[in-house]
Amino acid sequence: MAVPKRKMSRSNTRSRRANWKAAVVATVACPQCKADKLPHAVCQTCGTYNGRQVVEV
Repeated sequence: MAVPKRKMSRSNTRSRRANWKAAVVATVACPQCKADKLPHAVCQTCGTYNGRQVVEV
């Protein structure tokens, strides 16, 4: 099993952890109602997906 030979300094630890950021959620505009929605998902506002009504809202 790999074990570190020396203690990692605070600056190295913090710079490594600095890259753990939350990514912005990607959204697209619904072609029917122009509301923001997740890509490849049913629109929560109008209930359409791929040009057809799939959920009654």
